[in-house]
Amino acid sequence: MDEHSRDALDGISALSDPARRRLYDYVASRDAPVGREEAAAAAGMSRTLAAYHLDRLTAAGLLEAGYARDPGKGGPGAGRPAKRYVRSSQETTVSVPARDYRLLAELMTDAVAADASGALLGALTSAAEEQGRRSASPDRTLLDDLRDRGYEPSDEPGPEVQLRNCPFHRLAQRHTDLVCGVNHALLRGVLEGHDDDPDRAELDPQAGRCCVVLHPAS
Repeated sequence: MDEHSRDALDGISALSDPARRRLYDYVASRDAPVGREEAAAAAGMSRTLAAYHLDRLTAAGLLEAGYARDPGKGGPGAGRPAKRYVRSSQETTVSVPARDYRLLAELMTDAVAADASGALLGALTSAAEEQGRRSASPDRTLLDDLRDRGYEPSDEPGPEVQLRNCPFHRLAQRHTDLVCGVNHALLRGVLEGHDDDPDRAELDPQAGRCCVVLHPAS
């Protein structure tokens, strides 16, 4: 096993502890950095124990830590900045034995992007929409299907469903318009598979989120 795979496996194994997993899940679910007291309260443990586990998760590369004062506090008398945590921007994947599907995906998107005729892009977009329709489960809700696909729909109240994670983030950095278009087609297909209006899905790129939002049903 190469060094990268060993590091990734060490990171994943850090989540085997149930308390540590609760802390990670909570921090990952939040849009803003999380302090130790907030995380401890959410996970049902002492601040000291939470701090220990949060720092272990940071050392494993699953969280990132920084320092900031509480919102609304600043100036003299505000106290020292507190340590806060966010989910790491690095991806952690393990394949045993080693497999490199990401390289194949990059080669295929490079080929589609280089096809001046647009035929490959059209075929890929159609395949994505059909895959979304075919794989939508009638026994599950739309939001559950989106969670299973890694989109992480936000629990925040509002008229739109914001998707907190892009499952194709690395490829989207390489060929943004291409991958976002295919992602849009996939989500339209998922909506159709749930007998929902595919036009609810709209491209609306935002930093730190999926490029697609789901508008309210009309």
